[in-house]
Amino acid sequence: QVQLVESGGALAQPGGSLRLSCAASGSISSISAMAWYRQGPGIQRKLVALSTSDSRISYADSVKGRFTISRDSAKNMVYLQMDSLKPEDTAVYLCYAQIKATPSSAWVSVWGKGTLVTVSS
Repeated sequence: QVQLVESGGALAQPGGSLRLSCAASGSISSISAMAWYRQGPGIQRKLVALSTSDSRISYADSVKGRFTISRDSAKNMVYLQMDSLKPEDTAVYLCYAQIKATPSSAWVSVWGKGTLVTVSS
């Protein structure tokens, strides 16, 4: 059983910074992509940042220039550095990964349970 566990969500003031972490654990043979999504009450889940195994990086327009996604492949972890936070960044942030778990040859989508980020003065 492969799991993703997020951490780092907290209360921050506008203009502040937070760093989110996501750790994948289990019998993992490979990870093709890891990403961060966010959603709020009554708000559709949206992709925030994506990192692929072939080194492609993408961001939602709303966070470009403020957020940075990075991966530590050796540790099966992904991070989201969040700078210049705005109140509209308030959401539950969820980690996502495409993982191949031994001995399976199929890729599966795995979601974390989320970590809450609140940006308020």
